[in-house]
Amino acid sequence: MRNPPYWKIIARFLKRTAKKKRKHDMNDSQKPRFDTLCVHAGVEPEPVTGAIMTPIFQTSTYVQQGPGEHKGYDYSRGGNPTRTALEASLAALEGASHAISFASGLAAVQAVVQTLEPGAHVIVCDDVYGGTGRLFRRLYAKYGLSFEFVDMRDPANVARALRKETRLVWVETPTNPLLHIVDIAAVCDIARKAGALSVVDNTFASPIFQSPLSLGADVVMHSSTKYLGGHSDLIGGVLMTSNANLAEQLRFVQFAGGAVNAPHECFLLLRSVKTLALRMRKHHENALKVAEALVGMKRVKEVLFPGLATHPQHDVARRQMSGYAGMVSMRLDGSFDDVKTFFSRLRVFALAESLGGVESLVNHPETMTHASVPPDHRVKIGITHDLIRFSVGIEDSDDLVEDIRRAVNF
Repeated sequence: MRNPPYWKIIARFLKRTAKKKRKHDMNDSQKPRFDTLCVHAGVEPEPVTGAIMTPIFQTSTYVQQGPGEHKGYDYSRGGNPTRTALEASLAALEGASHAISFASGLAAVQAVVQTLEPGAHVIVCDDVYGGTGRLFRRLYAKYGLSFEFVDMRDPANVARALRKETRLVWVETPTNPLLHIVDIAAVCDIARKAGALSVVDNTFASPIFQSPLSLGADVVMHSSTKYLGGHSDLIGGVLMTSNANLAEQLRFVQFAGGAVNAPHECFLLLRSVKTLALRMRKHHENALKVAEALVGMKRVKEVLFPGLATHPQHDVARRQMSGYAGMVSMRLDGSFDDVKTFFSRLRVFALAESLGGVESLVNHPETMTHASVPPDHRVKIGITHDLIRFSVGIEDSDDLVEDIRRAVNF
């Protein structure tokens, strides 16, 4: 018996992929645990060869059987099978019904804003990633939207900032770079009662350690460049939600705006997600050891890590997180020249922007990731010359501690 034409086999594969995505959308009460979800969610063997990895569908368009008659895909800006598998996988990790993947984290942030009408008021966490603040302040403020930055460590500040035109509350927790913790359930409850959407940037925690949707968030956002990607070799962003109407709006922005991942980046993300649970546990273990070691080092004035019992919001973090990932910040006792000397003495930690990769990085927020934040606001919230942010990788923790100890002793 002759094998069926290749296109028929692929059509069946795409049909099964869509069914598998719908299965994840149902949020089955017997959903596998994280380690299993990371490996299997959203993917199945390719039907022609049995390849266990989802193929890279490197195509811009798809042949149609007739005008408007296609097999679920017509143009790769609107949909691509590799991206479909990725979105199914990421939705499953966050316990969401829908995931919408983008070419960058900021493209994902932008998509949320583009669902708002002119005149909308947005409440934003004051210690937010510099690129997010820049996007709000310098790009969208001129389109009739207003953005108010508040300290969300006290949910009452969010309640006080509400206006009748408030349509969105943007939460980041743990925050970047000060590692403040925001009570997700409390803030999202305030937003919901006011008729505003709540979005939680979950990049620093990952789906392994924090589940904002289960705490009341409407949307979860990730820069998939970071822990989801985990290897410093791609750029991406994603939004997850269980609100079908909102998902439809966001998917329209994805399609109309066109800021989508290329198939190869989707493939790399699918590959990376398979080891996410393992990597996150190692990031957490190493960061805790680094933070504990920093506490006892000379010239270290303050250690910022929510996993330490001395962290001001440790109880909130312990309540809503199951682990603390790999981000640690500290304040160095000394001048900016001393900070530069410290950086120059590091051998394992590399001075670079970004975070969440397997290799350890160190960053100076004031002059690097948060240089676009207005200087008065930086000073107000504590992003000063002495602040140093570590992205603790998965190397041997003793090597990381020794590297910092050697660098700080000058």
